[in-house]
Amino acid sequence: MGSGARPTLRFPLMLLAIANLAVLGARLWPWQDVPNLPLNGATGIDPAVCLLGYIGIIFWFGSNSQEPMQKALGTGTSLGFLGGCFLVAEILLKGHAPDANAPSVVTMGLFAAAGVLWGIAGLRAMRLTGNAGLGMLCGAWSALTSCLMAATAVLTQVYYTAPPAESPDPWKQYEGLAIGNPAMQGLVHSLNSVTFFLLVGPLAGAAIGLFFAFFGHKGED
Repeated sequence: MGSGARPTLRFPLMLLAIANLAVLGARLWPWQDVPNLPLNGATGIDPAVCLLGYIGIIFWFGSNSQEPMQKALGTGTSLGFLGGCFLVAEILLKGHAPDANAPSVVTMGLFAAAGVLWGIAGLRAMRLTGNAGLGMLCGAWSALTSCLMAATAVLTQVYYTAPPAESPDPWKQYEGLAIGNPAMQGLVHSLNSVTFFLLVGPLAGAAIGLFFAFFGHKGED
């Protein structure tokens, strides 16, 4: 029973992370020019490292065969998918261009809605297991799912953005300070957005999941 649940939980998320990594690699080709991006190439390297980390985390957590863990993570995945829809809506609304200005109330509302769903994942884990630590982990897992979807949306936009035609070597425009043409500025901004989602999202999900888990514990007393 437990082993049958694992592929359903693990493989779609892992395939999504691998697909994101492939799209990122294709967009950053030729790779030998990546060091010319800001921060000695960290702008392009950081999201790749994050995605590799996600693949490892998904494999590690998804391989856990304990039924309570699988149920909690399954709930986190479902809620994370819904939260990811809110994040994708925010990305489509804002456009993630340097001069994009989405209504701040709407943007914050979409982020808050995703955060509430991550918290509910932590609460449900607490209800299933009575373990606040697992609630924190499920909040982080739910956020991981959402942020993978957000990264997919941003990278899809990046992939279909035509490279700038003004220069045969656009990477060189980013030696030192990020002062390239608008297309390259948009690329760098998008890469930073991917890194932000992948790094900050699970940390926020863990904190929110832990908070909701303790709240649920008090509700049981």
